[in-house]
Amino acid sequence: MIIYALIALLAGILISNQTPINTDLKNYSGTPLSAGLLSFFVGSIFLALVTFLTTGRLLPGPDFIASQPAWIWLGGFLGAIYLTSNIFLFPKLGALQTVILPIVGQIVMGTMIDSFGLFGARKIPFSLLHSLAILLLFAGLVVAVVLPTFLVKKEKASVQRSGKLIGWQVWGIIIGGLGAMQQAINGRLGVLLANTPQATFISFLTGVILIFIVVMIVDKKLPRLSNLSQAKPWNFLGGILGALFVFATVVAVPKIGTGLSIMMGLIGQIIGGMLVQQFGLWKSKKNPVQFLQVLGAVIMVIAVVLIKIL
Repeated sequence: MIIYALIALLAGILISNQTPINTDLKNYSGTPLSAGLLSFFVGSIFLALVTFLTTGRLLPGPDFIASQPAWIWLGGFLGAIYLTSNIFLFPKLGALQTVILPIVGQIVMGTMIDSFGLFGARKIPFSLLHSLAILLLFAGLVVAVVLPTFLVKKEKASVQRSGKLIGWQVWGIIIGGLGAMQQAINGRLGVLLANTPQATFISFLTGVILIFIVVMIVDKKLPRLSNLSQAKPWNFLGGILGALFVFATVVAVPKIGTGLSIMMGLIGQIIGGMLVQQFGLWKSKKNPVQFLQVLGAVIMVIAVVLIKIL
């Protein structure tokens, strides 16, 4: 079980680097939506190669498709919304808040999925002690995000700007819930297919289809090759990191449950987000991590350990 928890942790560290990479890719693709499309497209190509080389086929048969509920194919759509939303959020909120705020939605939705056995997940009873551990997790979130924000606000203008960010922060929480649903759905699809690479590829393929449609409606054009040729090779790594993240969750969720998979992934995201913020990785804005942010992250790690033990 420990190995699957570590897989989820590593997946979180990887995915925390995806958003700044895709945010910089936007400078060459033109819009956040087109950057999301490119990221999903690269991830799909990568997964198509892995799936074909390991299993010899990309898609399940028509009988399997017809026999499954419609929601089993929604993982990729939810992932597309999550990814493109993060590209919008990153310049507004910074690396750490973009990572941490979705935690609220993921914790709540992940707990509901495990408690009620939603999306075919293994039902895990929820106790009062679990509730206390989750409250501790939220306390860590407050210490890591809310307190540092209030302490640095010394001017009225910054307070007004903070009010304008509330909508983005709320949306960050909402997409966190969507991300939890995505992991549960993809995990269930992997179990039904008994084929992890294929389930991951299907998730990315449906995401590509959704983002392509949205790009053609909103942007009304695809990115120009002349602009993309100026991008650095690492600008296209976001899709591969996203693919590895989905692959890891498909592996981990059936083994350790949606809730624990999400929480281990969140710890990884916090660690990765701190590294991105501290060192300004991937051309992101360098912003030294504050003591309260580290303290909040430590509290959240303790809470996750307690949730696992209780």
